[in-house]
Amino acid sequence: MGDSPRRRGARKRCLFKLGPMESCERKAEGSFSTSTGSLPYGEDLEKKLVFTWEVKANDRAYNNQFKEKAFLCWQRKKYKGNIINTAKYNFFSFLPLNLYEQFHRMSNAYFLLVIILQAVFTEISTMPWFTLLVPLVCLFIIRATRDLVDDIGRHISDRIVNNRPCQMLVGKSFLCKKWKELCVGDLVRLHEDNIVPADVLLLSSTEPSSLCYVETADIDGETNLKYRQALIVTHHELTNIGDMASFQGKVVCEEPNSRMHHFTGRLELEGKEYALDSGNILLRGCKIRNTDTCYGMVIYAGFDTKIMRNCGKVQLKRTKIDYLMNRLVILIFVFLVLISMALTLGFWNKVAEFKTKHYYVPDKHRYSITSESLLMFLSFLILLSVMMPMAMFIIAEFIYLGNSIFIDWDVEMYYEPQDIPAKARSTSLNVQLGQVEYIFSDKTGTLTQNIMTFKKCCINGIVYSPDEEEAPSKENPYLWNRFADGKLLFQNSSLLNIVRSNEDSMVQEFWRLLAICHTVMVGEKDNQLLYQAASPDEEALVTAARNFGYVFLARTQNSITVMELGEERVYEVLAMMDFNSIRKRMSVLVRNPEGSIYLYTKGADSVLFERLHKKGIHKKEQIMKAATEEALTSFAEQTLRTLCLAYRKMDEDTYEEWRQRHQEANILLQNRAEALHQVYEEIEQNLQLLGVTAIEDKLQDGVLETIHSLKQGNIKMWVLTGDKQETAVNIGFACQLLSGDMHILQEEEIIQILEAYQETNSNLPQIKMAAMIVSGELLDQMMKSKTGLVLQNKDSTPENPEVWRERAFVELASRCQAVICCRVTPKQKALIVALVKKYQNVVTLAIGDGANDVNMIKTADIGVGLAGQEGMQAVQNSDYMLAQFRFLRRLLLVHGRWSYMRVCKFLRYFIYKTLAIMMVQIWFALYNGFTAQPLYGGWFLALFNLLYTTLPVLYIGLFEQDVSDEQSLELPELYIAGQKDKLFNYWVFFQAMVHGIATSLVNFFMTLWISHDIIEPLSDFQSFSSVMSLSGVLSVTMEVIIIIRYWTVLTVLAIFFSLCFYTVITWTSQSLFLFKISPQNFPLLCEPPSRGLGGSPGDGWDLCLRGIRTKASCAGRVMKEVGCWVGNRGPGAGSGKAPPWART
Repeated sequence: MGDSPRRRGARKRCLFKLGPMESCERKAEGSFSTSTGSLPYGEDLEKKLVFTWEVKANDRAYNNQFKEKAFLCWQRKKYKGNIINTAKYNFFSFLPLNLYEQFHRMSNAYFLLVIILQAVFTEISTMPWFTLLVPLVCLFIIRATRDLVDDIGRHISDRIVNNRPCQMLVGKSFLCKKWKELCVGDLVRLHEDNIVPADVLLLSSTEPSSLCYVETADIDGETNLKYRQALIVTHHELTNIGDMASFQGKVVCEEPNSRMHHFTGRLELEGKEYALDSGNILLRGCKIRNTDTCYGMVIYAGFDTKIMRNCGKVQLKRTKIDYLMNRLVILIFVFLVLISMALTLGFWNKVAEFKTKHYYVPDKHRYSITSESLLMFLSFLILLSVMMPMAMFIIAEFIYLGNSIFIDWDVEMYYEPQDIPAKARSTSLNVQLGQVEYIFSDKTGTLTQNIMTFKKCCINGIVYSPDEEEAPSKENPYLWNRFADGKLLFQNSSLLNIVRSNEDSMVQEFWRLLAICHTVMVGEKDNQLLYQAASPDEEALVTAARNFGYVFLARTQNSITVMELGEERVYEVLAMMDFNSIRKRMSVLVRNPEGSIYLYTKGADSVLFERLHKKGIHKKEQIMKAATEEALTSFAEQTLRTLCLAYRKMDEDTYEEWRQRHQEANILLQNRAEALHQVYEEIEQNLQLLGVTAIEDKLQDGVLETIHSLKQGNIKMWVLTGDKQETAVNIGFACQLLSGDMHILQEEEIIQILEAYQETNSNLPQIKMAAMIVSGELLDQMMKSKTGLVLQNKDSTPENPEVWRERAFVELASRCQAVICCRVTPKQKALIVALVKKYQNVVTLAIGDGANDVNMIKTADIGVGLAGQEGMQAVQNSDYMLAQFRFLRRLLLVHGRWSYMRVCKFLRYFIYKTLAIMMVQIWFALYNGFTAQPLYGGWFLALFNLLYTTLPVLYIGLFEQDVSDEQSLELPELYIAGQKDKLFNYWVFFQAMVHGIATSLVNFFMTLWISHDIIEPLSDFQSFSSVMSLSGVLSVTMEVIIIIRYWTVLTVLAIFFSLCFYTVITWTSQSLFLFKISPQNFPLLCEPPSRGLGGSPGDGWDLCLRGIRTKASCAGRVMKEVGCWVGNRGPGAGSGKAPPWART
């Protein structure tokens, strides 16, 4: 709606200086010579359109002759069929493509390398190659199954769409065919509630003047009706099926493109040419409403249709932690290579020293020293490969799945009125929910309920508000009007009395304008008028006029019928000047029954006040204008959507002169929009102000609280809508994205700032408390969407002006508190998201509820679909499904933050415990001659990460909480830690490594030190290995006890059962029974497992008890030595004798 004076004043205030040559009145020049609303831009665009798309009706042979180059000399049909395929895989491409995507994870490539080394060099492998291959295959299957299930859903959806029925002209009759059988040039018959199968030229309909009403919810998100109209020539000539079968018209138009609201072409019929525009086209995805039957000719089919041109491809979504883990895997691999090389050098030196010292020993080695060293290097590489455990990635998948299930189970995000729970449709992006910095939201149906209420009005300077609620009228004040709509809540008895008295001419013209100047369609249901409007605010205005006695009854191509206080009057429509983002107003020129000509105009106050008559203005009119401006300011402060109304009476001669110019402009093929705009400008002058309307657009419940909390969490929110600018701005104020003290950057000022930035090559100005409002055409100019520059590399040179504009525009927008983009197409929504991802390197989230939001949802790092009134297309392409926008607050601040915190703590602890256990292998190599002999047994290596420490790790990943969900919502600032990657980064990884290495050093050397002369039974390798494994398990278990902050019964059970698993399996694997069955598995045991304590048969319990006793002795020994140091006696002197297994 219109802008209030307060807002206009806010825009004029500058928070920074542009320099003396850059005033607000400066016209844009150079590379930014035109704004989005400028007509030269539209003129340049029309000049770029190429009219090479020729389609002939009922002639497939003619249409099939057109070819286009596909590859080298191979050509294919230029015109695509109507079959679509939005799936990612097919039967043949699934396996290779999915494997290719799987190996984008460096960890999978790393594990494959280790498996190859184990399979090729079996004699040096610590474990059989299949022990690593099986879990890797399981990991592949888990991820592939997840991808396959998602893609099967897309295949099913495509199959349903392609097999939808439609009626196609075959011969001389319409037969039922499937959508996929349609081709360009075919004629189709559509009935009420049918979905349009392709982009179709409307030829005729059963409605008067061949009007056709459509619902475009799947295209622009608006559930209200719009009308399309056939050409007069086809309306008159195509009256039966025989005429349709003999129709040989040819359409010459622009090549397929993604501009949803634009179409230019011509129809060639019987040697004559007729201009075509978007008002003659039914787009694929529209639904026929209030029209019994209509006929059309397919112009674009399949992927050439505008809606499909705006649909992006399915993208592989990866989290920031995934990319970080890729880099960490490379670092760990380099670390392992360096360690293996160092240990191999030690082996080389040992072998050379042995041969020199013991020259008398015969050389029976099969390999040279170099070959043995190379094999030893590979042995160390295989032995230490467990430092990057596959179990971590397998358990992570279960953690992602568990956190997704928790989202599904959250009753706080269950919407009872529609019985819709929250649904995590992707299980791999939960951690990303805790790192979002930018939210891109649709408006209609996402932020708003799309329900408009007539709240107030100002007529002739007098404000009429609803009657006081303290004294409500006991009876309906509109009972005198049989057409009144009982749903209208606005009641003002004084205004109603003035209307019914029929004496105030200004009041009469005010309501007459609302009943005439609109594009509303009228129908009938249950003997009541049913209005269908292109926008809900238009419906609210026409309904208000209806209740006050000015009832819109019917519309034809050339007339509008209105019932005025019981008298039916028919107005002849002479011209209709539609609303657009450039004009910001709508006008209709009519001849009343008395023969007088009137121009009725409604629009934004910023454009209407400039067109009011200024000559001979009386003092009374000045007072009235000032009072109206004051009312505008008051309405704006209440975040109401305002609209100014004005009219003008014309004489016959003036109209005839204007009509000739209007007719000439209307038949132009080139620059038609510019010519019509100039003609409209001529007549929309010297208007007389009538008043202002104020409408309230109801937000969804909880929108204000949600946006406020997200702002506190340092999340920026952009609104991307296909609606007009005034509507979007008013919603911005209503949901408090915009405020009165904000500096709102309009398109002209944006261009000036970027020009100054380009000319001076200085930094962009520091903008505080600013917001940006742009339209789709300016975005086209800035982003160059047709050239696909968003796909260029980040290192594009500043010399490229187009890439420079992109970067500068995104940088300027990112400095604003809020950004509102209006009149944007689905493709432009996706391009905005892609640009922010490209230049800001942040996590983005897109949320919407309609098919027009699908491309944006696919492009964002996280896509959220709302299950609303616009179908399930957004949900089917989303990662998460919600029922209301307000649930986004809990999804991010609770589930997102918890998931991020849990996964980060899980990764840090897993890295720590792996290094704490496995780094011991390196220290052990110092005592075994650098021979890559494993310290631990095969059972321990296989089960340590999969069983002995799994349950506590799972608990951390699934149930850990630092604060409760209530505290998470009360303190949105906690969310900032995820945005800044504070919980897991290179520094945290380095800390975990140092912690793990330090723990391994203490475990190994303290056990070795104590075992020198205290623990006599530790005289064999196997006993020392068992004590070391127990020491490691107890150390990492103690660590998990320390770091867990949310203790429950599950915590105790997880730790208890983990220790039980270790005890039972160790007892089993170290038993005398197993030794007798397979003694070869105990190669380093000097004797069979000894008799147990008290003479009972020896078993693993003995080793466990010895391990515990060893740790107690370690503690006692340490305390003793510390006491010696404190008493200045120096450290206690040990025997200095190493255990037998450690002697060289």
